[in-house]
Amino acid sequence: MLTIDSLTKRYGRGAPAVDDVSFTCAPGTITGFLGPNGAGKSTTLRMLTGLTPPTSGSATVLGLRYPDLPNPGRVVGVMLDASAQHAGRTGRETLRLAASLVGVPAARADDMLERVGLAGAERRRVRGYSLGMRQRLGIATALLGDPLALVLDEPANGLDPEGIRWMRELLREFAAGGGTVLLSSHLLHEVEATVDRLVVIGAGRVVAQGALADLLAGSGVVVRATEPDRLAAALRAAGVTAAPTGDGALRVDADAETVGRAALAAGAVLTELRAADGGRLEDLFFSLTGAAGSGAPARTEVAA
Repeated sequence: MLTIDSLTKRYGRGAPAVDDVSFTCAPGTITGFLGPNGAGKSTTLRMLTGLTPPTSGSATVLGLRYPDLPNPGRVVGVMLDASAQHAGRTGRETLRLAASLVGVPAARADDMLERVGLAGAERRRVRGYSLGMRQRLGIATALLGDPLALVLDEPANGLDPEGIRWMRELLREFAAGGGTVLLSSHLLHEVEATVDRLVVIGAGRVVAQGALADLLAGSGVVVRATEPDRLAAALRAAGVTAAPTGDGALRVDADAETVGRAALAAGAVLTELRAADGGRLEDLFFSLTGAAGSGAPARTEVAA
């Protein structure tokens, strides 16, 4: 449905903002697009939606560039900046204008206001909306054309816990009906509870992608030793990232052989070495983007 192929964007002579990024988003899936500030997420989404021309590579929807779609709003619902709405219009006016642009009945605007929980605020000016209300209005605009896909940048920003739960259920319902969702977010716990696939970008390059469960299941080993300090020093010397688990063990972002060889070289006696249980997205994210920040991105790819 959405295909990013060797997408690159370079400004001037500096390092590229987006560097040879490739991934796909299939119907019926919710893909989380993660990365630290400045990693290239927003630039990638802007190239996908035709707002920024790529230096090289391509971004297509159903095999076509977004600007080449006959009526893009009926294929892809987009929300890249919830604050980019005319402050002087009411919520209803905003959606009715959008409805006329994508060619759907004006009555659909009222349906969308109801669906996103703004039915009681449709006559208020957008300038009087909270950030969470603007997010709901942006999502309503994205859904207006009954699209096949949604591309959302920070859709949960400003939503309260009830609003985040509502958005999660809405996206799951959309995907369950065969829709495709690509969302960027800094809320790692919410992403972990919502998405089924993940693309992580760091320093403009993809450092990991695949099914969320597979990526988390493959995030290192748990190890214990009779002399924990000796083991920790050995792992540091080997350039391996390790973090205490709180019960005397270390969670290590490496395979069992690497850990075993480091321990053997240091004379550390191991009492436990096993594959880590399903890890947390937060741990995976920081281990991956930390590697990217060093200038040598560690690439991880898990087949669907």
